[in-house]
Amino acid sequence: MISRAILRTTALPLSGPFPTLDPFLFCVYHVDKYPADASGGKMETPITGNGSDFDPTAPYRMYHGKRVPGFPAHPHRGFETVTATISCLIDHADSVGNHGWYGEGDVQWMTAGAGVVHGEMFPLVHSDKPNHLRLFQIWLNLPSRKKMSSPGFAMFWAEDVPVWESWASDPENDVAILHIVISPGGELILPRANRDGVNRSLYLIEGHTNGVKVDGRVISERACLDMDSTRDVLIENPTSTTSEGSANDDDDDFNGRRAEFLLLQGRPIGEPVASHGPFVMNTYAEIDDAISDYRRTGFGGWPWSRDDVVFPREKGRFAVINGVETRPPTKTIGKKVEL
Repeated sequence: MISRAILRTTALPLSGPFPTLDPFLFCVYHVDKYPADASGGKMETPITGNGSDFDPTAPYRMYHGKRVPGFPAHPHRGFETVTATISCLIDHADSVGNHGWYGEGDVQWMTAGAGVVHGEMFPLVHSDKPNHLRLFQIWLNLPSRKKMSSPGFAMFWAEDVPVWESWASDPENDVAILHIVISPGGELILPRANRDGVNRSLYLIEGHTNGVKVDGRVISERACLDMDSTRDVLIENPTSTTSEGSANDDDDDFNGRRAEFLLLQGRPIGEPVASHGPFVMNTYAEIDDAISDYRRTGFGGWPWSRDDVVFPREKGRFAVINGVETRPPTKTIGKKVEL
């Protein structure tokens, strides 16, 4: 069937970054099945990869971690990062002194702006069961007038509805990041964007063997769908299921073969992009400045005793932002809407 809403379909890679459209720079879906902690409470796992482990065929990766999986202290400039967790727990620490422990549906939004150093570690919290991790790491560009803004950090607890003052919060930019879950036999209508001229990418990340339909077209592989954001789109997950394996097989909530999507939407910034590693600016001269500034100032230095910071587990989920500690509200996390 010919779809009027799907402009282009691209198969997703086995691992690594997904294709993205302006204003998004980078998106990766991390799925790691870490073992139970056998390190006697150190929350470490056996060393693999020697600090650079991205093997897509392995059950889990150490990334740049040498004792604890994750990404020890590293710099950023010129964009924002969004870490949206599904199932995992993460330790965050940065050069501003902000720090915290979050996961299980929490979302961290960080504005690198003029420059920040941060670390994100994935400790092995559980000793009595495997430590499975699923999360999205997303980079959102900043326009040139915002690239040298002060660094910012916000935590959105799973119990709360997020409101965050950033470039993305301006309604004119119509930025949306949605994790969509549809049970077998369910369907939903994805409404058109609120503004014209908005880029929209829909990623089918789980459930591609179900016969999922998007605007009447069966999508039979993990794929990125570039969508016409001016149209409403019907998404359907048939009642029939298969026994093929999935990242969700070990999660009781997902054994019914739900379909999962990530939606990235936003008005394109439309400016030149110059990127080098963790720096994203408009020109390569500005990249040279970023590297020089980092070597000279360390973006404020690193106030922690180790690069791969982890916090005591008995502290629970928390965030310290500008010296003020916050914790999730005591109310029960609301059920996700299942259609």
